[in-house]
Amino acid sequence: MTIVEDAQKGIITEEMKIVAKDEGLDPEFIRRGVAAGRIVIPTSPYRQVKICGIGEGLRTKVNASIGVSSDIVDADMEVKKAQAAEAAGADTLMELGTGGDFLAIRKKVIDSISLSVGSVPLYQAFIEAARKYGSIVDMTEEELFKATEDQAKLGTNFMAIHTGINNITMDRLKAHGRYGGLCSRGGAFMTSWMLHNEKENPLYEHFDYLIEILKEHEVVLSTGNGMRAGAVHDATDRAQIQELIINAELADKAHKQGLQVIVEGPGHVPLDQISTNVRLMKEMSGHKPFYMLGPLVTDIAPGYDHIVTAIGASVSASYGCDFLCYVTPAEHLALPNLEDVITGVKTSKIAAHVGDMVKYPDRAREQDLAMGRARRELDWEKMYSLAIDPQHAREVRASRAPEDTDACTMCGNFCALKIVNQNYNLAK
Repeated sequence: MTIVEDAQKGIITEEMKIVAKDEGLDPEFIRRGVAAGRIVIPTSPYRQVKICGIGEGLRTKVNASIGVSSDIVDADMEVKKAQAAEAAGADTLMELGTGGDFLAIRKKVIDSISLSVGSVPLYQAFIEAARKYGSIVDMTEEELFKATEDQAKLGTNFMAIHTGINNITMDRLKAHGRYGGLCSRGGAFMTSWMLHNEKENPLYEHFDYLIEILKEHEVVLSTGNGMRAGAVHDATDRAQIQELIINAELADKAHKQGLQVIVEGPGHVPLDQISTNVRLMKEMSGHKPFYMLGPLVTDIAPGYDHIVTAIGASVSASYGCDFLCYVTPAEHLALPNLEDVITGVKTSKIAAHVGDMVKYPDRAREQDLAMGRARRELDWEKMYSLAIDPQHAREVRASRAPEDTDACTMCGNFCALKIVNQNYNLAK
C-alpha cells in the first residue's frame, strides 16, 4: 500500500509520527491530512531521506533548485550547492539540470544529501531527443515515460510533471496572448511538441499510465505549472487558470488512486493578486499542498529577485501557501553560484517564517517573543541562538566590535535598552 492508502485505512506510519514530532502536532492530525490529500510526505523505496511533511497545518517549507545548464556543466559544483542548500536550511531540493549526463549528475547529487529531491523528467526526454534526432519535437511518447521511470528509480521523491497543458489550455493561451511570453521551459517544450506533431500532451492523454509509474516508485506528483506568468502583467490570465482547472481535476484523480499530489502555482504575481491565486488554487484542488514558484511581485529588480520573492512568498505563505520555491539573486541573469544558493535559501526561510507568523500566530511567534526578551536583556548569545543565521549575525557584530560589550556600534554609549534597564524594570 502507498502512504495515502495506509492513512485511509487508519494506519499511522512511522513517517507520520516523525512529521508529527517535528511539527509538535498529534500523529492523528497528520494521518487525517495525508488521507484527505492535504498533507504529503515524500519518501522513496530506493534511499533513506530526511522526512518532511508539506501541507495544511504544517510549517511552510522551502525548496532550493539547482542544476547544470547547457553552458555550465560542473557536477561537483552542483553537489556543493546541494550540500550548501541543505546546510542553509532547505527542506527539499530540486535538481533541474539541462546539460551533461542527466542520470549520472542527478545520482551524484541525490547521494550527497539527505533531503527529498525533485526533478522534471520532461527536460531529460526533450533534450535527449534534441541530441539524438536534432530537434525536441521528434521526441517519442515512449521516451518521455522512460525518462520519468528512469529518474524515479534513482530515488527521486517528487516530480514536477506538466499534466495540465492540453489542447484546451493551448487554445486559451493563443486566444489571450502574453505580454511576457511563455517562461516555463517545460511549458515551452510541450507546447512546441504538441503544435508540431498535432497531438495531445501524452502526460494528459495517458495520465493513468503516469500514475502507475509514480505509484510503483512512490513518487509524489507535483502538477507542473507550464502556463505560469513570466511577467506580472500576465498573472491570473486564462491560460494559467485553465491549466489550474485541469491540474486540479487530475490531482483529485491521482489521489483517489493512492498517489500523493502537490499542486504548483504561478511565478510572477503582483501583490494584490496573491490572495486570489492562493485561495483559488486551494479551493479548486480540495486544499491539496500548494507549491508557489516564488512568487515575484515586480519585474524590474534583476539582481535582487531574492528580495522581490521574499515579499511575495511571505504574503503567499500567510494566505495558505504550503511550499515555497526559492529564488536567488541570479534569477533572470545567470546560473546561480554557491553564494546565490545560500542567499536564496536563507531569504526564503525568512519569508516562510513571516508567513507562518500570520498562519499560526500561537506557534510561529514564540521564537520572535524569545528574541524580543533577549534583546531587552542585551543577551547576545541568546540572540545569536535565536537568529535564522547565527553565524552571520555573530560575524557582523564582530566585524564592528563595540567598546561597550553590552551594546552595539549603532548606539554605542547611548544604547536605549541599556539606559532603560538601568532605570526601569519593564520585564514581562
